[in-house]
Amino acid sequence: MKNLFLSFALLLGATIATNKFSAQIEKGAKIEFSKETHDYGNIKYDGDPYCTFEFKNTGDEPLIISNAKGSCGCTVPEWPKEPIAPGAKGSIRVKYDTKRPGPINKSVTITSNAVNEPNKVIRIKGEVGPAPEVGTPVNNSGAPTNN
Repeated sequence: MKNLFLSFALLLGATIATNKFSAQIEKGAKIEFSKETHDYGNIKYDGDPYCTFEFKNTGDEPLIISNAKGSCGCTVPEWPKEPIAPGAKGSIRVKYDTKRPGPINKSVTITSNAVNEPNKVIRIKGEVGPAPEVGTPVNNSGAPTNN
């Protein structure tokens, strides 16, 4: 009987400790994105280079994004520099260099104080169409030149 009571007391203590530990983990800023990938689809060469990723701070402390870095120089993110209050929304705007024909498969790594995902990766994908063909040279009147 003594062993049964001792086992029950240990189990109860472990459960309480686990619940307190879990509650501590849940405190802080949390970042939740409405989408994690933007698909440009088939985009024209030199087409609209921007896309937006919206997010919400679902935590109980201000969210601070300290950095956002594209996987290469052709992918440039802009992010809010001010803290995002609990329950507030924000957005990250990404510009891709659409003067690069071919497939798009790039990422942006976001560094923040979010307890759920301090290093979050969002992605862009799609395909940029071919560059326009260079036509016959023309003079100032618009007439073809003879070379």
